[in-house]
Amino acid sequence: MLTWSLLSVFSAVFLGFYDVAKKSAVRGNAVPPVLLLNVLTAALLWLIPLCISLSSPSWIPFPAMIVESISWKTHLLLALKSLLVGASWILALYALKHLPMSIAAPIRATSPFFTILISVTLMDERPSAGQWTGIIIILTAFYAFSVVGRAEGIHFHRNRWVGLMIAATILGAASALYDKHLLQNLALKPATVQAWFSVYLVPVMIPLAAHWFRNERQNAPFEWRWSIPMIAVLLLLSDFLYFTAIGQPDALISVISPLRRTSLVIAFVAGIRMYGETNWRPKLLCVLGILAGVYVLSLSR
Repeated sequence: MLTWSLLSVFSAVFLGFYDVAKKSAVRGNAVPPVLLLNVLTAALLWLIPLCISLSSPSWIPFPAMIVESISWKTHLLLALKSLLVGASWILALYALKHLPMSIAAPIRATSPFFTILISVTLMDERPSAGQWTGIIIILTAFYAFSVVGRAEGIHFHRNRWVGLMIAATILGAASALYDKHLLQNLALKPATVQAWFSVYLVPVMIPLAAHWFRNERQNAPFEWRWSIPMIAVLLLLSDFLYFTAIGQPDALISVISPLRRTSLVIAFVAGIRMYGETNWRPKLLCVLGILAGVYVLSLSR
C-alpha cells in the first residue's frame, strides 16, 4: 500500500492537470453549464459501482471501489459536503474565467493558511512557532503577489474576481477539515464519500444552470469542449487518492493539504506555456515564497 504522503503527491499531480482543464473549459465560456456537465460526468462514472455496491457488492473486484451502505444522517452529512464544495467551485470557476492562471492558482495554494486560520478561530487550536513562521511567509508572498498583479491591472484589494477566489479558497479549506471528520472520525470509506458527494453535487448545480438557460444563455453562450468531462475525470482520480490518504490512521491533514497545493506548479507553468501569460518572473518568486511557506507549515506541529 502506498503511504499517505505518496498518495498526496500523486493527488497533487492530477490536481494540477485538473486546474489546467478547468481554465480550458471556462475560458470565454459560460460557467454554469460547464459546472453542471462536469458534475454529471462524475456522478455517471460513479453510478455503476454505486448500484452494484448496493445490490451485489461481491461483484466488484476491487474492495476500494465498494460503496458502503450508510444511514440517512450520514447522507445528510455528505449532502452538506456537496453544498460546501459546490459553493467553492462556483466561486472558483467564475474567478478563474477572469483571472490569469498564474495568479488564480497561487491564490488557491494558500488553502493551508486558511485551514490553520479556521482551526484557530473555530477549533481553539494554537499554531506553533513553526506554523506562525509559515503563515508569515505565505502572507508576505501573498502581499508580493498583490504588488505584482498591479502591473496587469489587477488590484487585489478591490478586484471582485480575486475576492471570489479567496472566498472559494476559504470554503475549500473548510472542506478539507470536514473531510478529516468524515474519513477519520466517522471512518467512512473514500469510495463512499466520493460516490455520494458526486451524486449530491448534481442537484446543487442544477439551479445555477437553469438560471443561465432562462436568463443568460444569449449573452453568455456555451461551447462544448472535451476539457469539460476531463475536469471530472482528473478530479475523481485526484480526490480518490486524497481521500485514501486521509483515511489512513496516521495521516496528517496539516501535511496532506500543503502537499496537494504543490499542484500550483503545473498550473503556473501551463498558464505561461499555453496562454502566454506575461510578467512570470516576479510571479515565480511569489510562487516560490508560497511554496516555501506551505513547506514550513507541513514540517511544523
